[in-house]
Amino acid sequence: MDRKQKTQLIQLVLFTVTIITTTFAGAEWTIGKYLYFGMTWDDFLFGFQFSIPFLLILTVHEFGHYFTARYHKINVTLPFYIPIWFGFIGMASIGTMGAFIRIKENILSRIKYFDVGVSGPIAGFVVAVIMLVYGFTHLPETEYIYEIHPEYEIFGEGFEEKMTGLDTIILKKDLNPDRMAYETLPDTIYTGRVGSVYFGDNILMNLGRKYLAPDDRYVPSSKELMHYPMLLSAYLAFFFTALNLLPIGQLDGGHVLFGLFGAKNHAIISRVLFSGFLFYAGLGWVTTADLINTSMESIGSFLINIGAYLFIVYWCAFSVFKEKRDRLLYATVLLTVQFFVSSIFEVEGYSGWLLFSLIIGRFIGIDHPPVVDNSPLTTGRKILGWVALIIFVLSFSPQPLVAEGF
Repeated sequence: MDRKQKTQLIQLVLFTVTIITTTFAGAEWTIGKYLYFGMTWDDFLFGFQFSIPFLLILTVHEFGHYFTARYHKINVTLPFYIPIWFGFIGMASIGTMGAFIRIKENILSRIKYFDVGVSGPIAGFVVAVIMLVYGFTHLPETEYIYEIHPEYEIFGEGFEEKMTGLDTIILKKDLNPDRMAYETLPDTIYTGRVGSVYFGDNILMNLGRKYLAPDDRYVPSSKELMHYPMLLSAYLAFFFTALNLLPIGQLDGGHVLFGLFGAKNHAIISRVLFSGFLFYAGLGWVTTADLINTSMESIGSFLINIGAYLFIVYWCAFSVFKEKRDRLLYATVLLTVQFFVSSIFEVEGYSGWLLFSLIIGRFIGIDHPPVVDNSPLTTGRKILGWVALIIFVLSFSPQPLVAEGF
């Protein structure tokens, strides 16, 4: 077996494992069961309703890159899929960290960089929109959600509105919810606080709810989206599309930015957007509310949070500034401004973006590789580039994964 055949075998194995892990993940999200806690063979098979559309979108995305690279005669590999699954330890995951193709030579053309960068997200986006339309126009009857959450049937139509203010609902063991009246609620259930995780919305999901969903069926909110595999696969596809289209560095969106505005403007815009992204991520990390309790334990925790944040931002700025003192100054100024903005206006960002900021700033980089052929884009490519940036706005979720009650 030669080297090429070994690589292809690895790719095939990774793809097969990714099908299995995403199917497990799909069953876990939609049915709410883990492998070691009640998942049946039928539940696993139901998970294919998530894994097949999701991997289809991911595959179309990667082959958009692949075929465009081949069109330009660039030496490139077939996709490598990255399976990852935490269900065996009771943690939810989506079964994969995506996929990538490996370009085995330097791209020396601005146009080629643009074409390869923009083709994948747009190709995957088109398929994701199809899944979104199908998912909202083929919603199951309301009884579907009652099968997963029988406690919701107690409240009847409009159960989400009636449940406002209740953190969770726990049915008594001997309760038969088939015909329970809402008025008997206090005598039939226990209420309490538990942690919950759900997906934050984006513009496309809201448009789908408003204009695509039938009026006579339950339309899932962001808190129930994970139980609808086709819509979940579309949402996650939009999420990954938005991540790829961030107009920063060497991401697909960075290639689009480089193609549209050139190297000099890319360097400026990329730094500004990265700083804004990092600023939003850290909003609310520390505020004046943290100083209300003046106990030694509280002050110690406050100082630890400051130190941890400065450390993270310092490494996020690795590709922004070469000098260590500049990175430290950058982190200090950013923290100071965030502290006052969060304290005065009581706004909060999304700390989950700090990890992605670290990956960009420390490993991917916010600058774009230079090219030899700097020929400007044609008019058609410029239009396509702006379309890609609009897709980014439509697909982006400021808070993609929300955890409450923990």
